[in-house]
Amino acid sequence: MYKLYVKDGYKSVLSLRETQRAISFIKETFQKKFAKALGLERISAPLFVTKASGLNDDLNGVERKVEFDLKECEDRCQIVQSLAKWKRYALYKYGFKVGEGIYTDMNAVRRDDNMDNTHSVYVDQWDWEKIITAKDRTIEFLKETVTKIVGAIAETHAAVVKAFPALSQKTEKEVHFITTQDLEDAYPALSPKEREDAVTKKFKTVFVMQIGSVLNSGIKHDGRAPDYDDWALNGDLLVWDETLGSALELSSMGIRVDENSLVSQLEIADCKERLNLDYHKKIMDKTLPLTIGGGIGQSRLCMYLLEKLHIGEVSSSVWPEEMLEKCKILGINIL
Repeated sequence: MYKLYVKDGYKSVLSLRETQRAISFIKETFQKKFAKALGLERISAPLFVTKASGLNDDLNGVERKVEFDLKECEDRCQIVQSLAKWKRYALYKYGFKVGEGIYTDMNAVRRDDNMDNTHSVYVDQWDWEKIITAKDRTIEFLKETVTKIVGAIAETHAAVVKAFPALSQKTEKEVHFITTQDLEDAYPALSPKEREDAVTKKFKTVFVMQIGSVLNSGIKHDGRAPDYDDWALNGDLLVWDETLGSALELSSMGIRVDENSLVSQLEIADCKERLNLDYHKKIMDKTLPLTIGGGIGQSRLCMYLLEKLHIGEVSSSVWPEEMLEKCKILGINIL
């Protein structure tokens, strides 16, 4: 069942045509600042991969992928859910070196996502990946990278407000870093989502670290596939969204698994059979480089910077008819 958050008196700050111009401005501005901050090159990316490759993102491990066959190929194909694994393979295949990285426009279909103000089955991200050394696999390096990304977001936000002065929200550049266990300890009576709201309302820009492992309470803060992020070296970037009155996740990222954390996490997730897949073999024999990477939601960022109440105001997708009718009555302009 979909959820729709309604805000009394909500009205889009920008008109439909102003919104389209602003979306273009944001995407052009941010990707330049972001690529410069992290030293990334743009490359092309696939919409689908073969099932046998093991390159598709499993997300929490339970989501159904969109799968189909091709007339002239034996392997079945899957529309990507993200490019978390593909990017690491691409860095190896294209011969990138330590300190070099890539970013791309990623378009995905997540058919099992629950539709609401911030979730659509259509996902668009700037997916990125960068080669690092073993010495870079630290919390400190992760924090440095997050800070650079937030700097690019804040600079873009300032440019958007200058270009469209009717907007008024600003991004807090100082990032508050907190682990999921510390977050649980600080707010033991709250759910994981309520904890995120509480800490982000207080600090405005927050990076919640170490997602995937079971906490002291016996539950996970959130699920993570076991074969791309190292659960000890990952996290989600959250900002406080005044329009929504809640935390909004803009990015999920992390230092990727090496051969040791891959085996450990596959054992925890009870899926060691994945070690037989080509991608996983290339991690185990160190063919694939050590990397850090993530995804930054394009529509999420536009929604946040343009003070929109619903992601459908900045992204075209398919929505339940009942939701569309309610949005029409409430003056929420779904594309």
